[in-house]
Amino acid sequence: MIKPDYNQPIPDQLGNVHFIGIGGSGMSGIARLLLEMGHRVTGSDVRDSGNVQALKKLGASIALGHHEDNLVDADTVVVTSALWPTNPEYLKAKSLGIPILHRSALLAHLASKGKLIAVAGAHGKTTTTGMIITALNRMGADPSFVNGGVIAEFGASSAFGNGEHFVIEADESDSSFLHYDTSVAVITNVDPDHLDHYGSLEAFQAEFAKFANAAKQMVVISSDDQGAVAVTKLLTHPKVLTFGEAADATVCLKNVDATGPRVRFHASYQGDSTSVELTIPGAHNAHNAAAAIACLVGLGFDFQQSAKAVASFGGTERRFELHGEVRGVKVFDDFAHHPTEVIAALKAARAVVGNGKLITVFQPHLFSRTRLFAQEFADALLLSDDAIVTEIYPAREDPEPGVTGEMIAIRSQNPSTMHYVPAWDDVPAAAAKLAKPGDFIITMGCGDINRMVPDLLKALEK
Repeated sequence: MIKPDYNQPIPDQLGNVHFIGIGGSGMSGIARLLLEMGHRVTGSDVRDSGNVQALKKLGASIALGHHEDNLVDADTVVVTSALWPTNPEYLKAKSLGIPILHRSALLAHLASKGKLIAVAGAHGKTTTTGMIITALNRMGADPSFVNGGVIAEFGASSAFGNGEHFVIEADESDSSFLHYDTSVAVITNVDPDHLDHYGSLEAFQAEFAKFANAAKQMVVISSDDQGAVAVTKLLTHPKVLTFGEAADATVCLKNVDATGPRVRFHASYQGDSTSVELTIPGAHNAHNAAAAIACLVGLGFDFQQSAKAVASFGGTERRFELHGEVRGVKVFDDFAHHPTEVIAALKAARAVVGNGKLITVFQPHLFSRTRLFAQEFADALLLSDDAIVTEIYPAREDPEPGVTGEMIAIRSQNPSTMHYVPAWDDVPAAAAKLAKPGDFIITMGCGDINRMVPDLLKALEK
């Protein structure tokens, strides 16, 4: 893991910019912005992806695989924390004295040109960010943005706008969110995560409080999430807006109905109230919408117009995204990778599947997260009728002895519905064998499990 170095000055002229790991959600969004600015952009990644293909169409030159020869005419190199310090391109850039910027430092530089709205939280960031961006655009504010997923409204995860606002999904995993010049800090929740970096829950919460207190204009934070409530007690900021089902929340949710494919709820603010129906399912998305509405009214937008604009949000990629249907079986993909996210995603899926079975193909992400939350993952997956657990996607971590996907599978209270299938090539057939017409298969995780979707559809055809 490469730790961010915020002492590295941003060059006056970035020149030709090379991204190591350009296909990642955060990296690809920044690369797109630089292409819009007229920079020559090159990059590399371990595999092809939709992000890689989209950037190529925009003019980026991208190599598959990491090799020092990929640094052709690079004036600036951009890295992410997920890289290993032994990466050959990173080492070559260091040896040549090329300026190396962490993606969060470059994003902070780009975002400094507008009033920054930074959305943080253990989960819900991408959807909430997308809701704020979509609503601002619908109300004529034309924001710039970098999100962690492609927003349906724009068909992109990033863009420059002509308005004063710059909206980003802020990464808390390595404390990089502390280095943004934030005007509005939005905190969706503070569920324990990334404890391998922070060391303790108290340190995790303290970092969120530091992020919020540094906001120049206001803080928007959940009134319901236990961790967020703990953080709120640490705040000294003069303007704090809350959202949720608590009676004293600034934007208060009531009568949340998540039983169908579209979640409905009642929202109120300063004596005004309205009914809202989203285009997406899940009670968790009602809370994400409330966060977006609270952010908008805090900025001075009309409450009714804000609620209507947020309701128009059409979703983002890898958030309960339908990829196809074969012999009556629908195949979805979702980014959920924390136990709380898995529960929320499966509850939303359950509301849509009707009388069919829900079959989850879950790819654990990180050895440390699997070790810390193995029982919680096993319990969350009980919301599926059947669950297949694959091998762990390691990302930035070295393997840990004894930590595999089986650690989750063996903890299930219903072993007959839990299936550990470590070999990637065996998973599609195993899932297809479980499925009948009317069922849902949903791949889940923030690694590369979405690459399995085409193979699942093919397996269903057989």
